[in-house]
Amino acid sequence: MSDRIFGGIGLMLAALYAWAATTIPDSFMSDAVGPRAFPYGIAAVMALSSVWFLFKPDPAPDWPRMGRLAEIAAAALVMIAYAQLLPEAGFVIATAFAAAYLTWRLGSSPLQSVIIGVGTSVGIYVIFHLVLGLSLARGPFGF
Repeated sequence: MSDRIFGGIGLMLAALYAWAATTIPDSFMSDAVGPRAFPYGIAAVMALSSVWFLFKPDPAPDWPRMGRLAEIAAAALVMIAYAQLLPEAGFVIATAFAAAYLTWRLGSSPLQSVIIGVGTSVGIYVIFHLVLGLSLARGPFGF
């Protein structure tokens, strides 16, 4: 029964996500597919996955224990904080903190997590901003 509840909630979220995608304004530099194509694709994949859970539920699902659920909730809160911190702290700083926390929770040592977080944020910044010329959120230090 819990799989069907999960599938129903996922289907509602997919519908909400698709509706939210309709509110994305057209850009003056719009390409052939437009800015809504990617969110519509994500909503479609999420809806299909949710329908699978509705029609083919696991007879005995193995849900995570409370400790694991707390870790999942903490990771979700870190991603929400990342989205809120991104405009103020900038891409490099916010991404370094988020990546460091997430890799630490996945099993890296604290020192390894800091190195991975900084390396990931600087590497993505170099590729996307310096090489490809894409605009990323600038922080208080101008990068």
